[in-house]
Amino acid sequence: MRKARETLVALSATHRTAGLDARAAFAVTPEGADRFYAAARSAGLAEAVILATCNRLEAYVVGDEAAALHARSALAAAAGAGAVAMDTHLRPLPGRLAVEHLFAVAAGLDSQMLGEVEIVGQVKDAYADALARGMTGPVLNRVFQKAFQASAWARTHTGIGQGQVSLGNVTVELAERAFGPLAAARVLVLGTGDVGRRVAQALVSRGAAELTVASRTFANAVSLAAELGGAATELAAALAQVHAHDIVVGSSAVERPLLTREAAAAALQRRAGRPWLLVDLGVPRNIDPAARRLEGAYLADLDDLAAVANANQRARESEAARARAALAERAARAFDATQSPSA
Repeated sequence: MRKARETLVALSATHRTAGLDARAAFAVTPEGADRFYAAARSAGLAEAVILATCNRLEAYVVGDEAAALHARSALAAAAGAGAVAMDTHLRPLPGRLAVEHLFAVAAGLDSQMLGEVEIVGQVKDAYADALARGMTGPVLNRVFQKAFQASAWARTHTGIGQGQVSLGNVTVELAERAFGPLAAARVLVLGTGDVGRRVAQALVSRGAAELTVASRTFANAVSLAAELGGAATELAAALAQVHAHDIVVGSSAVERPLLTREAAAAALQRRAGRPWLLVDLGVPRNIDPAARRLEGAYLADLDDLAAVANANQRARESEAARARAALAERAARAFDATQSPSA
């Protein structure tokens, strides 16, 4: 009897299907990724990759006709307590649509900030992790490698990356609106994750000379501060002196906000009318969203940063349409190749 052809499917929950707080509810930790792969193996999935970022939770899997159900169960294991919230926002993408979606994701076409540059690195990291775990095979190896090639092609041959859209560049734009040249601005970064590091790098590259990094793990703060030419401090000490910093960037993995509305209000009183820029890169949030109602404070979360980035995106939109059409053709060829007997 001929073996049934294995099914490729993706499940996707993103900013398109879930708001910021909903995404926070099913944010996946490294331990959650471990649970995902354990569940994927237990379910008999032949191949699986989980992609978890601040704006998306996705699974790309290869298995039998029940692959989508197995992927959903594995994602539920990864999301833990947030599984119910996640389930209402998942969108299934079978076969060729899954490949087309992956190509668009890697190229920044499905990002909240159209054309963002960080996402392809995040996709590569997710694929490398699955590869190291022995969870990829001929199908996902092919489509992910082709996705990386397609992303490079799109960024080289279309204008989707005009202006090098990134969270760092948008944060710099907001900071310069508030303070002008950044040489005199004092910056505090809460957390040492990759997104916070890139934003801090952008601020330093545009002139911010006084940078402090805080983390629950002091060694991590010391390492990032040394990399960026700043100072390191304990997290509790940083929060006690939060008023002394003009720009506060929250990028820590937390269950509840580090900076409450009450603490922000007290800090504002000590700032004596000076503007205060709070940038919350966290999912879940690092800064109480109620702080945006405080006079003198400007709070920007991921949705706000995306709105700023996309305010002048008309030129990128036309290029994005051209890129989408070209990537759809490439995705179709990549998918068809996985269906050949030799795949």
